[in-house]
Amino acid sequence: MSENSNLKTASEKRKILATCALPYANGSIHLGHLLEHIQTDIWVRFQRMRGHETYFVCADDAHGTPIMLKAQELGITPEAMIDGVREEHMADFKDFMISFDNYHSTHSDENRELASHIYNSLNDSGYIKTRVISQLYDEEKGMFLPDRFVKGTCPKCKSEDENGDSCDNCGATYSPTEVINPRSVVSGSTPVLRDSEHYFFDLPKFGDMLKEWTTSGSLQSEMANKLNEWFESGLQQWDISRDAPYFGFEIPNAPGKYFYVWLDAPIGYMGSFKNLCDKQNINFDEFWHKDSTAELYHFIGKDIIYFHSLFWPAMLEGAGYRKPTNVFAHGFVTVNGAKMSKSKGTFIKGRTYLDHLQPEYLRYYYAAKLTNKIDDLDLNLEDFAQRVNSDLIGKVVNIASRCAGFISKRFDGMLSTNIDDQDLADDVMAAGDKLADLYEAREFGRAMREIMALADKVNEYIAIKEPWQLAKDESKMQEVQDVCSLGINLFRTLMIYLKPVLPALAEKTEAFLNDELVWEGHKTLLTDHKINKFKALMQRIDMDKITAMSEASKDSLVATNDKPVEKAKKKKAAKPEKVDFNFSNPLASDPIAPEIQFDDFAKIDLRVAKIVNAEHVEKADKLLRLELALDSIEGGETRQVFAGIKSAYQPEDLIGKLTVMVANLAPRKMRFGMSEGMVLAAGPGGEDLWILNPEDGATPGMKVK
Repeated sequence: MSENSNLKTASEKRKILATCALPYANGSIHLGHLLEHIQTDIWVRFQRMRGHETYFVCADDAHGTPIMLKAQELGITPEAMIDGVREEHMADFKDFMISFDNYHSTHSDENRELASHIYNSLNDSGYIKTRVISQLYDEEKGMFLPDRFVKGTCPKCKSEDENGDSCDNCGATYSPTEVINPRSVVSGSTPVLRDSEHYFFDLPKFGDMLKEWTTSGSLQSEMANKLNEWFESGLQQWDISRDAPYFGFEIPNAPGKYFYVWLDAPIGYMGSFKNLCDKQNINFDEFWHKDSTAELYHFIGKDIIYFHSLFWPAMLEGAGYRKPTNVFAHGFVTVNGAKMSKSKGTFIKGRTYLDHLQPEYLRYYYAAKLTNKIDDLDLNLEDFAQRVNSDLIGKVVNIASRCAGFISKRFDGMLSTNIDDQDLADDVMAAGDKLADLYEAREFGRAMREIMALADKVNEYIAIKEPWQLAKDESKMQEVQDVCSLGINLFRTLMIYLKPVLPALAEKTEAFLNDELVWEGHKTLLTDHKINKFKALMQRIDMDKITAMSEASKDSLVATNDKPVEKAKKKKAAKPEKVDFNFSNPLASDPIAPEIQFDDFAKIDLRVAKIVNAEHVEKADKLLRLELALDSIEGGETRQVFAGIKSAYQPEDLIGKLTVMVANLAPRKMRFGMSEGMVLAAGPGGEDLWILNPEDGATPGMKVK
């Protein structure tokens, strides 16, 4: 059975509840968190545009030992700390345009009542067991120690100062009671073993149900395959209790025993929604009753699949509630190809990003790279700037800016009643159904590529029609109005498609067009319609701002002889948005070539060329085959060039770009074919390689001097 096989047809109105994993309430939101929240928000906004009754809730995960200890360190109550963190989280999400219907906390009356009810239901049905276990105990702090609060020598490889449950050196996993020379991270003392009665959820009783559910299409195939490993090794009873002192909810009829944070955290989805239902008179049972026909979706990171795909559905089943329609997992965020790093300035908090850059830049870049798989997503900061500038400003907004002035100045803002190119209009409008399917399936990257391909067609149409040339002839004013009106209309259609991703740009577009962007609007055009004067809709990304953001994200202090000192910050030169014609080699180890005379250099004929096609070269590790147009006229001169830039570019990302080539280089026969020139590029190599990109206004065939 495939994903979403139980959905209604597209024309039927649906009831949908979507959630994100709950951010932990002891730290700031960073760009890793935002991947999931942006992904979910785009999907939710699309569903709302389609007219479905859609709710989007989340909450702070506010319980557990780390929060208790952090509050003690700060000298405040846990309640005061989590309230402050929640306000910070809510402000960050609001500024990134995450459209929650409710953002709550797991430390709430609703969550306490639901957690107690679910526990009592499980207990009454015989799914809660008790037994005595031995744990490490910190006598100085008077508390049992969770795994992460134990350090010591690995029992396998004898590496020192390893974690209480796993070794970074050899990768072994083990129980904290196996650690050699254990010490408490909380007090530094040597913990002792103590016995305590714990409460367990009897997960194995749900084995058959879980095997059926996990293969029903409710999970991505990668998730289902991974979970099969747990079934093969055998499901184990789950310890759901913790001993006092603990910040959380006390277990009913069990003094001094508290629900483990992972018991009440997913119930927080229900608690947040219950809080919304009480405020807005929504029927809670319509979404959570075991016979509910509403749809329930959880968007999560791949690191918490086990909790959401085994424990959570089993708890719901045992307590008489419905199970999720789907659990959608995503991968992690890396920055510049590596794990986020504070020392490198790539561990970027959401607020630090907002201090330097517009939120929609990140929303679009994440959308452009997201699939419905569990692959990690790399935020390459150079590519980030180039893609946003090229796609959003250079393609989409460019359509409006090229056409709006003519409509405002020459035709008093009135769009034509004529459709200049019905075939083009039909192509752009017809794409809506396919794009709807891609949004529904969370294939946002494919959707963005489809939209940008349409934008290329519209820009090509405008470039061929050249309204700026037509406007010089008074007898062709009607054609100018027709061409620019179609351009404005197709910009409108593209913005309808992009509205789930770019809500603020869509709002500005609505003000400009005097029109509300609704999904069904992609099937119509505005004729004899008055628009407002065009204002700049979006600014290009300045690489200096990205550099400043990275600098602001670096650790400012480093310990030297136990005294903190200010790091000597070495300013990193910003790479220019448009690569200039500087041919100096950035690799100091490379030898300088022999001197040449000016007359030698003057023989080189540098020309602007348009990349009209690009593709991989079979059995070539470094080469892409490029087809370069040296003429603005369609069907003009083209050249085939093999370029060693495969490590830095995907072929589809190059098509339509302008670059610079050596046009008078003698053809060179290679085993893949004849190379008829050379593309100029600069950079240290690998992913850091940039083709020379001439300034706006350049045209194919133009000579570079």
